[in-house]
Amino acid sequence: MTLSRRALIGAGLALAGCSGPSRAQPQDNGWRPDPRYLDNPPALKSIAPFGMGAAVQAGPLRDDPVFAALAARHYTQLTPEWELKMEYVVQPDGRFQFDRADAIAAFCRAHGQKLWGHTLVWYANIPDAFARLDESRASFGQAFDNYITATVGRYRGIANGWDVINEPITDEGGRLRDCLWSQKLGQVDYMRRALDVAHATDPSVPLLINDYDLETKPAKLAAYMRLVETLLKAGAPLGGLGCQTHISAGLPEGAMHRTLEALASFGLPIHLSELDVSLVPGRGAPANRPVAVARQAQVYHEVVEAFVGLPPQQRLALTMWGLRDSDSWLKREDASDAPLLFDDAGAPKPAFAAVAGTLQGR
Repeated sequence: MTLSRRALIGAGLALAGCSGPSRAQPQDNGWRPDPRYLDNPPALKSIAPFGMGAAVQAGPLRDDPVFAALAARHYTQLTPEWELKMEYVVQPDGRFQFDRADAIAAFCRAHGQKLWGHTLVWYANIPDAFARLDESRASFGQAFDNYITATVGRYRGIANGWDVINEPITDEGGRLRDCLWSQKLGQVDYMRRALDVAHATDPSVPLLINDYDLETKPAKLAAYMRLVETLLKAGAPLGGLGCQTHISAGLPEGAMHRTLEALASFGLPIHLSELDVSLVPGRGAPANRPVAVARQAQVYHEVVEAFVGLPPQQRLALTMWGLRDSDSWLKREDASDAPLLFDDAGAPKPAFAAVAGTLQGR
């Protein structure tokens, strides 16, 4: 049976709650966010010394005033959650569909924000138009280049960076994924080619690789770092590192600091690109709900504290993977989850207070 990507991420999150001396589940350590941030919540973008982002979809931006107001008030950049992925952009006949990403870009322009490009090449997206291409390497490569050029070029001036390669490391860690792109263009060559073409199209923005479970799977983090080293030695225009940060309220204390310390060793900017903190016990959170909620706030504090501790030039941006709990992919997977900074109604939670307070050194 093939496991879904979400199930695999969940399995990685659950590792944080495994027994053993190095995986002992942390308990409530008594730290609490300042409740004053809930009574008078500041705009996150006004207190963050780096880019603050959120993943959004075009429909709620257009139709939901609460959603749109949160997006405009708190964030400097917006990431299309899925409407800039190949699954939406590349049509079966090979044409490109950009209407929803265009709508998000228009919202960004209207509110003085930037668009974060997510994502150009993902192993899990295999459009029919590419799968049916002639086996000729040149034909496939030409189509690959044309897609990247068209997509990056369309958002030049509004996009402030791209996740060029998404999730290139296997879930068990230790090796690169096998996919259509690697089969046709070479396992590392397709990544280098994508980075080169994107850079030629817009040399002004950072280009990243992006992956998850770097905090909970040492073998995967090591493989990710080997890939970074390989690409840099090959001269690829890699401009930053994406650490998705889909984690749980059971994340071991110190895990985020250790992960960011390792990634920062390359001297590249780092993007915490898909941050959420699950409360579901099966994903590694404490089974006691009040403890899990308290620990969630602590984890958000630790994540932001670790990111703030990076050299300023390496703090590219911190992006929440959704606005309200009701918008989260984790909530769609399990209705009991509440992984984000704002509740279903858009009210700030202790997790928000933790982030805001930590940004202001409290």
